[in-house]
Amino acid sequence: MLERYYAILDGKEKSNYLKSKDKLDGLIKKADEIFRNCHFCEHKCMVNRYEKAGKCRVKEASIASHFFHYGEESMLIPSYTVFFSGCTFYCVYCQNWDISQYHAGIYIEPKEMALILQKAFEKGARNANWVGGEPTPNLLYILKVLRKCNANLPQIWNSNMYCSLETMDLLKYIIDVYLTDFKYGNNKCAQRLSKIKNYWEIITRNHEIAYKQGEMIIRHLVLPNHIECCSKPVLEWIADNVPEAMVNVMEQYYPTYKAGEYEEINRRITYDEFKEALKYAKKLGLNVIK
Repeated sequence: MLERYYAILDGKEKSNYLKSKDKLDGLIKKADEIFRNCHFCEHKCMVNRYEKAGKCRVKEASIASHFFHYGEESMLIPSYTVFFSGCTFYCVYCQNWDISQYHAGIYIEPKEMALILQKAFEKGARNANWVGGEPTPNLLYILKVLRKCNANLPQIWNSNMYCSLETMDLLKYIIDVYLTDFKYGNNKCAQRLSKIKNYWEIITRNHEIAYKQGEMIIRHLVLPNHIECCSKPVLEWIADNVPEAMVNVMEQYYPTYKAGEYEEINRRITYDEFKEALKYAKKLGLNVIK
């Protein structure tokens, strides 16, 4: 798994953004057009983000933190992780709610961030990991950073995947590994817990596109009382549609932010719930990380 990712780390391959250096100015122009009538995500609020924030609460890119991250999947660490403020989702149990649901951080000039990534590469970073919050509203900024950067760093798109088709088309030129968050097995749960419409149709579509464009690690966070409605349908879909993707069945859920207002998720998952989800993933033949 992740053969191309390892080839980049070994210097046998160039990361996608380096291969696309001659296209970056054109990609930035396209992203700027989207930014002025914003439809980076499927909310498609169509605001001019030079003038005001979109539904994601993002105007210009605001970076809450950036650092060497050792808490990601083992093949990714040390990962140089850039956490953006703002998000396209409104998850009532968000573990990063202080930066995703509220404005936090500062604007760092793309040239300066490119230099930060270059130094991180020299110090042993295995990738640049764009996350949040959510990276989707910040794609124009990311492209501007990569135009100034020359480190052969694999680019990680750490995302909820509520991207528009236009965004997915831009990502194919710069992203090496999609590190996705596949939460729900139906639209009803997504609407209730993340305030998102048409979740299943959009997220499955984008996973299929990403699977063709790069390598993929799918994270599924097991929620209490959501094994049958969410965990099993998600895992079944992965097995049927993106079978070579690596899958991380995650047990880290804990009730935070507004989770106390929703009785079925107002507790940690039990060991039996996690074991059931993990066992089901293995039964389906998925490439489970654990």
